[in-house]
Amino acid sequence: MLRLLSDENFNGDIVRGLFLRQPDLDLLRVQDVGLRKVDDPAILDWAASNGRILLTHDRATMPDFAYERLSQGQQMSGLFVINDRMPVSRPGTWPITMVLRKTLSVNFVVSSRRNAAKQP
Repeated sequence: MLRLLSDENFNGDIVRGLFLRQPDLDLLRVQDVGLRKVDDPAILDWAASNGRILLTHDRATMPDFAYERLSQGQQMSGLFVINDRMPVSRPGTWPITMVLRKTLSVNFVVSSRRNAAKQP
């Protein structure tokens, strides 16, 4: 099962919806583990050290910090940058829970950045 960590400003409605659809979901919030008001690199470090994939809405800075970790050869479990208005399920779309079940999808951001970092 995927082990997840949601960023401080991650939409609580999405978190609640995920738990309603999958009660056994292994998801912690940064607030639950004492990381409130901690900077992005420290959150990524904690997630990596604890084998958790980070869920965030922060597309402005978090992908860059994740890329920086990878380019420095640091461990990273993964990163999902999710639209903050994305419904848990909407007719004609894949609900977030289905996306999270697709383990290969977890690595789409990390893998592309990792491959780009390896290019000469």
